[in-house]
Amino acid sequence: MTKEITPAYYLKKVTTSLSEAGIHEVAEKQSAYMRNKFPFYGVTAPQTKPIFSELFKNYGKFTDQGLIDFVRLCFENEYREVHYFGILMVEKQIKKQPVDFSDFLEEMIVTNSWWDSVDWISKMVSIHFTRFPEQIKTVTRRWMDSKNIWLQRVAIIFQRYKKFPTDEALLYQYILELKNSPEFFIQKAAGWALRDHSKEHPKSVLNFLNKNNDLSALTIREAKKYLP
Repeated sequence: MTKEITPAYYLKKVTTSLSEAGIHEVAEKQSAYMRNKFPFYGVTAPQTKPIFSELFKNYGKFTDQGLIDFVRLCFENEYREVHYFGILMVEKQIKKQPVDFSDFLEEMIVTNSWWDSVDWISKMVSIHFTRFPEQIKTVTRRWMDSKNIWLQRVAIIFQRYKKFPTDEALLYQYILELKNSPEFFIQKAAGWALRDHSKEHPKSVLNFLNKNNDLSALTIREAKKYLP
């Protein structure tokens, strides 16, 4: 990253590249799929990959405060593909971040929140916590107490990614704390996390479900997908 490239300059390059590649009919379908939460340029996922790769090749990646400033600028933009580019830049830099970067990951989770961004960021949360396991209980406890469904969702699903040493007791505890939540995205997350855990620990998950048959029907249905 050269000193001449500012976050604002970089963002302009991103929006120009996406605007030139966008297709109006595709954009309408993408926005409808996301319940019209965000406008889209109309650039499909296969199309964004070479566009984003070219941007990284030409302009590099921000670090330190520059990374945070750039991603915040991306999130201020209304278009969803711009949000994706900001998230991708963080993903490429996540293993270089300091311990307090969890605060910015939290900010990302609660900004322009929807399942596509939140679940993507949760993977980075997993990577960050793998590097700084001492943060897990303190940070996720704060997220559980926040009443924000997206932070709560991440507190449940961050352990599902490969190579993460699942704290089963913590997983079960958080699922039980939220078992009365009427939120679809919480119920789904609980079932999703249990389903993944059942791949290696089917007896434990089955026993958990048998003891807690008052979990939501959605959670139980998702959790049982791989169980006999």
